[in-house]
Amino acid sequence: MQHFSNNNDNQPLSKFELMLKTNSVYFFDSNEFEEIILFYVDSGKFSLAKKALHLGLSQHPSSVVLKLIHVELLILDEKLEKAEKLLDQLKEIEPSNEDVYIQKATIYSKKGKHQEAVDNLKIALLYADEDAEILSMIGMEYLFLEDFDTARFNFAKSLDVEYENYSSLYNVIYCFDMMKKHAEAITYLQDYIEKDPYSEIAWHQLGRQYYIVYDYQKALQAFEYSILIDEEFIGAHLEKAKTLEELGHYEEAIVFYHKTMELDTPTSFAYLRIGKCYEKLDSTRDAIDFYNKTVNEDPLLDKGWLALADTYISSKNYHKALYFINKALGIDEENNLYWHKFAEINLKLNLFEEAAKAYYKCIGLEDDRLEVYLALADVLHFLGEFHEAIRVLLDARETYKDAVEITYRLGGLHFLVQKEKEGLFFFETALKLDYEYLSVAKELYPTVMDLTEVQNLIAKFKDLD
Repeated sequence: MQHFSNNNDNQPLSKFELMLKTNSVYFFDSNEFEEIILFYVDSGKFSLAKKALHLGLSQHPSSVVLKLIHVELLILDEKLEKAEKLLDQLKEIEPSNEDVYIQKATIYSKKGKHQEAVDNLKIALLYADEDAEILSMIGMEYLFLEDFDTARFNFAKSLDVEYENYSSLYNVIYCFDMMKKHAEAITYLQDYIEKDPYSEIAWHQLGRQYYIVYDYQKALQAFEYSILIDEEFIGAHLEKAKTLEELGHYEEAIVFYHKTMELDTPTSFAYLRIGKCYEKLDSTRDAIDFYNKTVNEDPLLDKGWLALADTYISSKNYHKALYFINKALGIDEENNLYWHKFAEINLKLNLFEEAAKAYYKCIGLEDDRLEVYLALADVLHFLGEFHEAIRVLLDARETYKDAVEITYRLGGLHFLVQKEKEGLFFFETALKLDYEYLSVAKELYPTVMDLTEVQNLIAKFKDLD
């Protein structure tokens, strides 16, 4: 349908706006009203659209087209019950009008009744002259139902009807992705390219699939074809840069990341990746420069602050690393990996109480890795909090019952709190599990290991060994 452009050469639109200014009443045919209303809807001027609709219906009270537009406006206003009643009336008047069923489907979809939406769209298909859009809508409803295979089937049918409908192509591949059927996606795209070898979108999507399955050489080739077809396709340049990075071609990757910023405004993602490439090239100063550009471009990108923290950890500048990991935590304080890194930095700075608090935070965030429990127990041991260290290890033992790392520590700590009987029990259990780990235990609890009863126990196991 031809819509108006926003200029004074459109006589019906100009005439309508003049009418509003002068409080006159002019006559328009229903088609003119339709285009005036749709122009205002497209422009976001809904109050003017409603005025035009009201006047249109007063002049053409039996116009089904205007009533269908009324339904659309009611749906936009979330007045779904009124819209449904009007649709029921229209269905009585024109039972074979596909738009009635399409709008019914829209209402059902908004209510979360996606199967009912599908049923109405299938009826609309029976009466429609062009079914590509309806098939695509059916596909979307199946996406809501998480029936990805049926969704894919409908998007593919839509694409068969309208071959350059790239929205449907993206959705077909999205469905394959959700089903983790990457080989099938590759085959589908290869078939598509056979029919349309100059589709930069299809080559780009093919490259993405090869990238996902780690076939970086084929991914690179696909992205290069996409760029040959459209030299200004930013997505292809970006994916090519990522692929070059995976292949270890860091200098080339930097070139293509820069290319994306020449084609469009710089992004924090591109700055971050360039920084990572410079880091791989051992150019720390350049890496830091681009990480700083990353956080200047997007101060809320926690990964940028994390990258700065990691760089300063590598150069053993722990005070700066602490500053930057705090920045990352300020953005995402529920990230257990950030808290773990925060703890490690504090350990390097001999801030043991801060490190302990961070490890507790990790556990509170359900980070139940063995290394977290062990690190916390060792910090508590260093702080002289022996009873608390035992409690932490006993908690850990519920998940890691036969972990020798826990059992040796429980032995040493029980001796430190004068519970020799329990200490010997845990040491004996640990020695049965793994005699070789004894060397670590000796480093952790040297004074305990020199005790006569412990030495006798070790000697017994050494003789057995």
